[in-house]
Amino acid sequence: MNRSQTFDSYSTRIGKVVAWMSTRLDQPLTLAQLAEVGHFSPWHFHRIYRGQMGETVTGTLRRLRLHRAASELLDSPRSIADIARRAGYGSVAAFTRAFGSTYRCTPGAFRQRRTVPPDIAPAASHPFVEDLHMYTAEITILAPVRVVALPHRGDYQKIGTTFDRLMGWAGRNGLLGPNTRSFGVYYDAPSETPVDELRADACLQVPANAPLEDGMRWIEIAGGRHATVVHTGPYAELERAYDWLFCQWLPNSFEEAGNAPVYEEYLNDPSSLPPSEWKTAINLPLK
Repeated sequence: MNRSQTFDSYSTRIGKVVAWMSTRLDQPLTLAQLAEVGHFSPWHFHRIYRGQMGETVTGTLRRLRLHRAASELLDSPRSIADIARRAGYGSVAAFTRAFGSTYRCTPGAFRQRRTVPPDIAPAASHPFVEDLHMYTAEITILAPVRVVALPHRGDYQKIGTTFDRLMGWAGRNGLLGPNTRSFGVYYDAPSETPVDELRADACLQVPANAPLEDGMRWIEIAGGRHATVVHTGPYAELERAYDWLFCQWLPNSFEEAGNAPVYEEYLNDPSSLPPSEWKTAINLPLK
């Protein structure tokens, strides 16, 4: 399979997912279900989807439901309140705001027009385009790493507080050295998961006899083939590298994402360097 065939394969599989969603707009759908339909790894499907479609899965569902609602306004006797509920909105006011932002009129005014609703196209632009020159991906064989993990729940941008606790524990127990490695493992899709339900682990590689505190546990970060991208700059800008990796590099490569979560390794000490010099390796498992 050449590179254009790889891209076409991704596009075809994403198209199959969208078609499957469009016939199940009233059903609760999970990322795992959708990944299975498209034969993608459930750990990485949400990023691949966004790269192909220019919008999130939630954005596509909202768009498809609004298009159906527009058709129902013209073709069915349902009340606007019923149509709003079927489209997933808790109130007519919320539905009216969403409908107006897309169709530039209220549902009532649209119903009076009696014209065929236009298809709502997904976003056409991708945020990574301007940053193509900044990144390269290297495929390497990484060794497994056994680490102490401290769970983090909530906003991924606030995982630094969890790392502070982990580093404090390691410092008190004399476990930090010049070669201590730190990692972040991220389990959920931030674009599709409520912020307070996001799960991650802050991790440190420390000696096997380290005295763990409450909430800590040993985990192994799996080794094997990985695509690695190194980002230099503030952690808040890491999404650019993720966008490039999943939206540009992966669908144009010969590769398929593996069935394990992506993880980050923090390659230098953020406490001793300005944010512009922070280095982070993003490691994507490959089949």
